[in-house]
Amino acid sequence: MAASIAAAMSGRLLLAVVLVAVASGAYAGYDAAGPPPISRRSFPKGFVFGTSSSSYQYEGGAKEGGKGQSIWDTFTHQHPEKIADRSNGDVAVDSYHLYKEDVKLMKDMGMDAYRFSISWTRILPNGSLSGGVNREGVNYYNNLINELLSKGVQPFVTIFHWDSPQVLEDKYGGFLSHNIVNDFKDYAEVCFKEFGDRVKHWITINQPFTFASGGYATGTKAPGRCSPWEQGKCSVGDSGTEPYLVGHHELLAHAETVRLYKEKYQATQKGKIGITLVSHWFLPFSSSKTSNDAAKRAVDFMFGWFMDPLIRGDYPASMKGLVGNRLPKFTKEQSDLVKGSFDFIGLNYYTTNYADRLPPSNGLNTSYSTDSQANLTGVRNGVPIGPRAASPWLYIYPEGFRELLLYIKQYYGNPAIYITENGVDEANNKSVPLQEALKDDTRVDFYHRHLLSMLRAIREGANVKGYFAWSLLDNFEWGNGFTVRFGLNFVDYNDRNKRYPKKSAHWFKEFLKK
Repeated sequence: MAASIAAAMSGRLLLAVVLVAVASGAYAGYDAAGPPPISRRSFPKGFVFGTSSSSYQYEGGAKEGGKGQSIWDTFTHQHPEKIADRSNGDVAVDSYHLYKEDVKLMKDMGMDAYRFSISWTRILPNGSLSGGVNREGVNYYNNLINELLSKGVQPFVTIFHWDSPQVLEDKYGGFLSHNIVNDFKDYAEVCFKEFGDRVKHWITINQPFTFASGGYATGTKAPGRCSPWEQGKCSVGDSGTEPYLVGHHELLAHAETVRLYKEKYQATQKGKIGITLVSHWFLPFSSSKTSNDAAKRAVDFMFGWFMDPLIRGDYPASMKGLVGNRLPKFTKEQSDLVKGSFDFIGLNYYTTNYADRLPPSNGLNTSYSTDSQANLTGVRNGVPIGPRAASPWLYIYPEGFRELLLYIKQYYGNPAIYITENGVDEANNKSVPLQEALKDDTRVDFYHRHLLSMLRAIREGANVKGYFAWSLLDNFEWGNGFTVRFGLNFVDYNDRNKRYPKKSAHWFKEFLKK
């Protein structure tokens, strides 16, 4: 008990030190003259650079090759009003057919690796092993993996990136049920058997936080459940309990899958396995103790929700205190199973927010969205924390990248980390000529400054092993549909999804020259 209290205190102390340093400008990372030069040679030997993608956002081929229906197929068709342009991923950017072209783009840029996700229902169309393995789906991923390796690009594979089988949603409620744990593990084992001889880096789940909060608290993501008073105006769900239950089952599914891999496959396949978490960084809105405490709670409710169990076997004390009996409890066996269940942690960082105290709701309309009692904003006294991107939630704040990495180093024992996503979007302005659309100067500056911020953290001891830009291509961006573009490569949605390298792709090519 004393050790855990000491660890918590050290984390709070670091947070306070970091916040004072940021306020004083000590960690600005660059000055008015602009960022200093940076290249692959600036980073440790063996450091991995790559790009990221996900199956629903990229593949298309929604009804091809024996694929079954996912909850995102259902969500986009049943609730088109929740997608900005009422679009869907039926075709996406057609990587199902154009994957060889995509691999060539990576090779041309000099990328070392490609992080992609496997579509659960392309492998198991009926969700569970009893429904049979779809050989066409297996063949597709075999072809993609072999193409990558033939071009010297290493596959980093995410097993689950939010597109769970609709049939399991209908059968027992998907991740609301503990039944998902065994079905997830069975699905993962098919992946290990079929691809593990060539895939040496596995990620079980992408951003369990986002799946739980977006799918079950706000209803903005599949399967679109939330309480009636939430912004999504859902007709089904309970945002005060369901997000926590889903997060609990995600952790158990992850941990059981890691145990399976380590006991049955790791010795022969010689790969590594982890999970990808997402976190913003949070600065106190003011110098008050209440703002500082709110910033710490904000980290706990976004990142600590999953990282604390992975490191310590239990949820953060702040969550247990504020959520109470609505937060599931780990048995001793489950705690031991989850604790330490990774070889590496994937980390997705995009932005930083201010945090201030939000008064408690006194039990009325209890929801994950208000449980942390932290009011989050990107603006203070009318001034944004950094330049705004196309997505309203994304403020460009490279300094937060370094602070988050150093916080993880100090508070969580400095685990091996791969930055599995980092990027910025611009609006999809259809009136801009192609040559103008390729001049993404903001993105070039974003990557330059964030890579520099990450490098500073590495030089201060953060155990970062690789960096994956989000994203290789413009793509279907969940609730934003095709209204924003995150790609290093432009996709012409009106001309057979043709790909064109943007200025940022050329920048990375120069950056990565060996």
